[in-house]
This record gives sequence, C-alpha cells and structure tokens, in this order.
Amino acid sequence: MKTFLLNLFCLAFGWTLSQAKPNVLFVVCDDLNTHVSTSGYEPILTPNLSKLAKESITFNRAFCQYPVCGPSRASFMNGLYPQSTGVLNNTFDIRKTRPGTVSMPQFFKENGYWTASVGKVFHSPRHEHGEVAWNEYLRFENDELAVVREAREKFEAEHGSIDKQPNKRKWKELKRKVSGKLDAQTPPGRGRSGLTDAQHKDGKNARQVVKWLEGKTHGDKPFFISCGLQKPHVPFLAPDKYFDLYPFDKITYETDRPNLWDFLPPSAISKRYGAFGFELGKENHSLRKEYMQAYHACVSFIDTQLGLVLDALKKNGLWENTIIVFTSDHGYHLGDHFLWGKVTLFDIGAKVPFIVRAPGLSKAGATSEAMVELIDVYPTLADLAGLKAPGHLQGMSLRPLLGHPDRRGKREYAYSVVSRGPKLGYALRNQNWRYGKWPDGEELYDLAKDPQEKKNLAQKEHLKPRLEEFRKILASKQRLFERSDPPGE
Repeated sequence: MKTFLLNLFCLAFGWTLSQAKPNVLFVVCDDLNTHVSTSGYEPILTPNLSKLAKESITFNRAFCQYPVCGPSRASFMNGLYPQSTGVLNNTFDIRKTRPGTVSMPQFFKENGYWTASVGKVFHSPRHEHGEVAWNEYLRFENDELAVVREAREKFEAEHGSIDKQPNKRKWKELKRKVSGKLDAQTPPGRGRSGLTDAQHKDGKNARQVVKWLEGKTHGDKPFFISCGLQKPHVPFLAPDKYFDLYPFDKITYETDRPNLWDFLPPSAISKRYGAFGFELGKENHSLRKEYMQAYHACVSFIDTQLGLVLDALKKNGLWENTIIVFTSDHGYHLGDHFLWGKVTLFDIGAKVPFIVRAPGLSKAGATSEAMVELIDVYPTLADLAGLKAPGHLQGMSLRPLLGHPDRRGKREYAYSVVSRGPKLGYALRNQNWRYGKWPDGEELYDLAKDPQEKKNLAQKEHLKPRLEEFRKILASKQRLFERSDPPGE
C-alpha cells in the first residue's frame, strides 16, 4: 500500500520513483575561513550565502579535522578521522593507506545516484577517484590572464609563435616575470585578474553545474553533485569588480601584541607567514591590507558563482527536492596571531562555515551552537537520503538537529589534529574552552572571555583541574581514533 501511494505521489509531480529520493548538492570551498556574513563577519559581502542561510540552518561551531587541503578532504570525503585515513599530508592517498574504503560519492553512486564533480573536491587530479565515484568529473583552469595575453601578443609579433622551440624558454621566463605578482604561489599572488567571472575556473565550475541542472543530465536518477570552488585559495585572483567592493583604506583589523608568542608553544606556529612577506611579532599594515582586500574579493567572487547554482536549482524545479551542504575544507589566517595561511589549530584555522538546507527538515534561518565536525557530512547526507550509511564512518548524522536548532547534540568535543614533523598537534573544543596539545607545550583558552584565543591559560594554577580533564579526554580520543583496520582486513 505504501509503495502504491508513493507511486501516485510521484505520478502527480511527474517524477519517477527514483526521483522521489532527494538530490544532493555539496559545495566545498578551498581555504575559506569564517570571514563570511553568515558567520557574523560584517566587513565582507556574501549576499547569496546569506540568502541560502535564510532558508537553511547555519552551524556556528563546525570544525575540520585537519587544517590542510589533502588530509581534510580525505577525512570528510571518507567519513574518517585523519589518523584512521592514514592521510596526514598532501601527498598520501587513502586508496593506498586504507584500500577498499568507500568514499561518499562512490557510496551514492552504488545506491542509484547519478554522481558528478567539478573543480577541487578530492585534493588533486592525482587523488581523483574517477569512474568508481563519479559518472562525470571535470576540472577547469583560468583563461589566460590579461597581462599575459598582452605580453604574449607583443612577444609573438616580434619573435613568432611561443610554441617554436627557440622561443619556448624566452617566453617562459617572460611569462613568469609578467604574471609573477598575480599568479605565483610563493610569495602568494594577488590582484585584479582582468578576466570575467566566466573566464575563471570557479566561474566555469558553477556554469558547469548549471549546465548539468538545465540539461537534466542525471536523467531519471537522483543526483549527487559536488561543486569544488577553488577560491579563496592562493593566488588571490578575482575579477576587478570584486576588488572595488573593498576600498583599501576601508579595511580594518585588530592588531596583536608583539610578545604574543612568548606565551604559546613554538610548534603551534605555522611558518608560512614568511612566504607572505611577514615577520613573526611584527605588523606590516600595508601588505596585510593588500592581502586581505584580495582574499575578500575572492570570497565575494565565489559567492556570486554560488548564486548562479542556487538560481539554477530554483529555475529547474529542483529546489524543493535538493539537499544543500555548503562548507570549506578548513579555515585560514589573515595576519591574526601574526600568522598567514593554514596548518594551525587556532579556531580561525580550523573553524569552517557550515550551512545545511534539507527541505522539510531544516528550520529556515536557524543557527545552531552544536559541536559539528566535517566528518559528519557523509553520515548526514546518507541519513537524509534514506540510505544505510557504511559501517566504517566515524562521524554522526546531524539530522536530529536540523529541525531543532536549540539542541546541542551528542558530541561534546570537536577534535582536530595537524602534523609537526613526525609528531602531531591536537585540539579539543567544547562550548566554552579550547585545549591544544603540542610536542613542546599546551594551550588552554576560555572562549567565552577570549574568543580570539589571545590569552593562553595553560600555566594558570587554578585551572590545573580543567587542564587535567582535557588531557584525559584527549588520551581517550587518541586511542579511539587511531587508525582502524581497512575493510576486509
């Protein structure tokens, strides 16, 4: 009788039975911290993300499990803590460290979904899982930068094609010189690209998703589409108009006291600040504003691309049957604690934007203070799709929280790690405190009084009982999350 009624319901809406299953859109950004309007950061403009949040639930305490692209993605794409994946750097591949693990897209494909990926979802083309996970998967590159095109045309007018053997080396050197400040990784490039939105890889990523949606490429199957937005990863390039949103003289930030690192474990430092042109404990206001302006321009740029995808869902009648998850692989430092980039366990390095829209379940415009981890994405989406999640998953479904934002959920602590040579640094967070354990020291922050984590209380005598409590909890989690056996072993 239940199947008969479901068939009648599908018939009334012109759906097949398979289409009664919800579609899934998973949007993951690269190096996006909580400098977005939905996280309460006022200086930046993310209107499309704000619009999505008004119809979704926003989790304010969501954390990655490893603040580096490769390990983080291996973790949440497979629903496992980093020690369990065996992926603790950008080189390792879970298919070798833990063979047989079924990734999230593979799971959905095996359960009748049409799966597609565009942009950076798995860490790199070398880490791409290919046809076992996706029906279609694409990666794009930016079009030729305007300054490079001008230099090339001038070069070819004088010397002929850049593809001629005698010209290749000369052109390579000239191209590096011309595009260096814009397109380099070290020091990180930044600036106005001179390109349109559609000429950027993220513009192409969003438009590819729109193409799939408009063409109903998924056919009669429900879809699982992952859109990897590469920005605001370095180089901080965006179309000119997004820089205009953030006048240089309007950029503000809080400065840190020069002796901040006298009270912190040295191994908590990520030395990437040197590549950006900074010194630890010293401020360079002009350079900091330059990078912040470019980072914020990139964030507003990807917000516009997100808007294209959301509009396409609505225009094609897919909005009310599509689950949306928006997040980032980890956070990012923009000069706070005198640090730049990732690879730290401060909240700005590990906390991520996290928005979920599940039609009929999530409470529109709600916010949640529950402790959330990125490894919860996989079990949550499986649960929302009515599928039995694989047994290896270490996260938990957030479904019980979607309609009840006042609930704190079952998780009391969020757990993150990061490598320091052959050893690890650890972080535990609860509603009011963060504890950090490093090879050369500890951190303890009262987040209610010190949300920016500027006063390390680990040496305070009256807090020794709290410190000991965290040590015991960390030890239990270390034992629990140490690498588990691969499937079939």
